[in-house]
Amino acid sequence: MTERAADATALLAANEAFYRAFLGGDLAQMEELWSGTAAVGCIHPGWTALRGREAVLASWRSILGGGRAPRVVCAHATAHVLGEAGFVLCEERVGAAVLIATNVFALERGVWKMVHHHASPIAQEAFVVVPNRQDDASVN
Repeated sequence: MTERAADATALLAANEAFYRAFLGGDLAQMEELWSGTAAVGCIHPGWTALRGREAVLASWRSILGGGRAPRVVCAHATAHVLGEAGFVLCEERVGAAVLIATNVFALERGVWKMVHHHASPIAQEAFVVVPNRQDDASVN
């Protein structure tokens, strides 16, 4: 396995750990997954942007506290490694709803730590414009 493939595998494992902590309501694990040294941010669906570790972790305490955490399952995750940073694009399945998420990570002492999470609803019909193609201007 190449170093880049190993990094992508480790990045996907960090992303899976995030969703296990979310699904299990494991606040201690959630706190461990977030960077302790880099600037962090988070945008939950319908929320304003949260900036800083304390604000982000307070939001997770609110979401995961009291056994009220929504059941969120990650699907179709893809890892994108950019040196000592990387991001994962994935779907979040919450009941019948599907959200799209971007999870950004940075390496800290060789371990991928989350620095940003952003999840938002997906439009009912999403179209992707394909530039410079006269025979097919959009793809479903």
